[in-house]
Amino acid sequence: MTEEQRLLKESIDRFAADNARDPGAHSAPGAAQDGAALWSGFAELGLLALPFSEEDGGIGGGPVETMIVMEAIGRGLITAPYLSTVVLGGGFLRLGGTEAQRQEFIPQIADGSLKLAFAQLERQSRYDLHDVSTTARRDGSDYVLDGRKGVVLGGDEAGLLVVTARTAGSRRDEGGITLFLVDGDTPGVTRRGMPAQDGSRVAEIALDGVRVPAERVLGEVDGGLRLASHVVDVALAALCADSLGAMEELQRLTVDYLKTRQQFGVAIGSFQALQHRAADMLVAVEQARSMAMYAAMMAEEADPRERRPAIAAAKAQVNRSGRQVGQEAVQLHGGIAMTWEYKAGHYFKRLTSNDVLFGDTDHHLRAVMEAGGLVEEI
Repeated sequence: MTEEQRLLKESIDRFAADNARDPGAHSAPGAAQDGAALWSGFAELGLLALPFSEEDGGIGGGPVETMIVMEAIGRGLITAPYLSTVVLGGGFLRLGGTEAQRQEFIPQIADGSLKLAFAQLERQSRYDLHDVSTTARRDGSDYVLDGRKGVVLGGDEAGLLVVTARTAGSRRDEGGITLFLVDGDTPGVTRRGMPAQDGSRVAEIALDGVRVPAERVLGEVDGGLRLASHVVDVALAALCADSLGAMEELQRLTVDYLKTRQQFGVAIGSFQALQHRAADMLVAVEQARSMAMYAAMMAEEADPRERRPAIAAAKAQVNRSGRQVGQEAVQLHGGIAMTWEYKAGHYFKRLTSNDVLFGDTDHHLRAVMEAGGLVEEI
């Protein structure tokens, strides 16, 4: 790391430790984590402006800086919508927004006054970004959107939605997809929020005759899939870092438990079989760390033929490591790992949620296979 990156890591690690979510404490009525204060803290540290260029009102950080932040967020079980607002929503503006769109919205993201969400998933689409049945038809100087979106991360509190809609072609065509910036309070937008498994918030969103001005189109009309794929790859790299942070803390919790839990008059960590399993957990964490770093280095690669298999391979390995670390942690802890008051089960929930977000292990292994692997045959 550079000196600036080390300072960033020290700062965000302290912030995440001070604001780490305690699921047991927050289960009591009125004891929920203060999301507004937490988000203000992100803004004061400059984390919301981190990936944007200085010309757009940001700090000029890159994917390595984003990895540092997301790793700390995962370690602290923080559920603030950093991924949905800064990485996803901000990524669309950074990589595909017009100068006017960037100048209007990025300063609002940076100061914490605007949150975004990516409304893409539909009932039938599963992990395919190109499977879109939501329609957008041109009507004068506007587009009119109709459709349904599900499991939208941070969708119930976002002021601005990035929506995929079909302006041409049939449901599974890769062409004909356009991205729109839609105000969350536009007439015709209906949102139903709900808690997700890991404690974050998601929403079901209905679009009924929603009028969107043409200047709110992101990127090219009918050519939005390429932009969406790039932004999702950037988000997958960030997600790998989030899972890494959760794995690190879960492995640390498990080792501490093995050192203190007594059985037959001795700490169970003295049993060689359990030492071997703890060592396997460490190996899995370090494999995930290597692939998360690889994903961060490849996230800004412009050529999708190079970027896509690299990100897919990283997500597949991080998913595998996350499942191994989570399952071993539960087994080595015993019943206490499944209680609400203890954090181990909540870290496993976080890893399980991340596992299926934007593609499970099989989905990404298939992407690597279809690309011919990561290493060119000689």
